[in-house]
Amino acid sequence: MLRKVDKHSGIPAYIQIGNMIKAEIILGNLPQGAQLPPVRDLQYIFDVNINTVLKALDKLKNEGFIEAEQGVGYFVKKDISVEEEIIKTVKDCIQKIKALGIDFYTIMLIFEEVWKNESSPDA
Repeated sequence: MLRKVDKHSGIPAYIQIGNMIKAEIILGNLPQGAQLPPVRDLQYIFDVNINTVLKALDKLKNEGFIEAEQGVGYFVKKDISVEEEIIKTVKDCIQKIKALGIDFYTIMLIFEEVWKNESSPDA
């Protein structure tokens, strides 16, 4: 879901915008070929300067996630949606974590450490 950026998070607004758009692509809400809202609409949605939106879109374009058609708009170029089963597994895990009262930043630290220390399936 696209929403206003958190101006107090310490994360640059253009990075937050890019991450929100990537999340929509990954969740399948913006499939390959889908057109993004107009830049002016994105400016309003994210509550940022238009140059910040353009910087985020340019970064996504350079990463290969979107493409621009002059005078038409921006379109999703890459289909990187995740299988519904993976999303369900993550949601179930999050419910359990929240029930235990573990906060987001703590679980992210745990996740990062486990990720780094877990051997890959190819090993």
